[in-house]
Amino acid sequence: MKLAVIFGGISSEHDISCLSAASILRNLDKSKYEIHAVGITREGKWYYLPECDADAIESGAWENRNDLVPALLPPDRSIHGLVLLREGETEFVRLDCVFPVLHGVGGEDGTMQGVLELAGIPYVGCGVAASANTMDKSLTKKVVEGTGVRQARYYLALACDFACNPEGVVRTAAEQLGSFPVFVKPCSQGSSVGVAKANNMLELAEGLTEAFRMDSKVLVEEFIDGHEVECAVLGNEHPQASTVGEIAPTQEFYTFDAKYKDESSRLYIPAHITGEQLETVRQDALRVYTALGCRGLSRVDFFVTHDGGEVVFNELNAIPGFTSISMYPKLFDYEGIRYPELLDRLISLALEEHHG
Repeated sequence: MKLAVIFGGISSEHDISCLSAASILRNLDKSKYEIHAVGITREGKWYYLPECDADAIESGAWENRNDLVPALLPPDRSIHGLVLLREGETEFVRLDCVFPVLHGVGGEDGTMQGVLELAGIPYVGCGVAASANTMDKSLTKKVVEGTGVRQARYYLALACDFACNPEGVVRTAAEQLGSFPVFVKPCSQGSSVGVAKANNMLELAEGLTEAFRMDSKVLVEEFIDGHEVECAVLGNEHPQASTVGEIAPTQEFYTFDAKYKDESSRLYIPAHITGEQLETVRQDALRVYTALGCRGLSRVDFFVTHDGGEVVFNELNAIPGFTSISMYPKLFDYEGIRYPELLDRLISLALEEHHG
């Protein structure tokens, strides 16, 4: 099977994508797949790597290789793959499946999925609509409201309103949430990028100002004091939920650095919650996954409150991290599905979804 692993990308999560791709490349069964690695620079240039050097991809050194070949992925279905622009000649690489290991904007938001749909190439993960809706936290909120799953109360702030009347937006957000602290989140940034905790009106104004540098829509959410837990979901029409893992960050909340750079954050599998709460998380994860139309995989994040043990939905990640310390592969490893087998299943699900 000719499998392309596409990584890097234009988002703020470029480096994490490279870490995830390196882990995936190390765990793919080379006897099953003819692997083609394609890296996208932060500027959006596509390059084909003649050698799948996981170490170079992990470190970022791949961009400095002298054997990179400019590449395209055209929407022309007769090509059904890559076009390599070698000096003096054009080479075509037909693909059976693509694994888009791209976190954030330009990879997890439906844009890459749209290109692959046009090209007629099966791909791992959610489709166009589910990817777009889960990337935009405000759209996720709207869909989840219809499921009955409890989620944090929120106020949606718009850049145009903030530009005209910043004091009014800050005041309205504070009034609607009712109390501090609150969290400020750009709607379409992943991995806690741009997220700030505000303890008063001044910090709320500062958080909104910073978040609007990244997005035109920003959520202001109520603070939920609880265990931060995550559930991995795998499947198409009949998905399965893993056990639940818990994150105990040493920083004040699970920031971008805490997720990927601070190895002192501790992961507990299973989470330190009751059996009843664990089952509620699993069932709510499946309800959210299904309501959003997800396919292939997603990681669904919740809080379990310290006071009362209430399960509260936080967010869904359509292309979760696949690094050596990422929760998604660890949760299924706990279930007895080893990393290489998990990758095989994801690729099979992609083919099943595409071919019916």
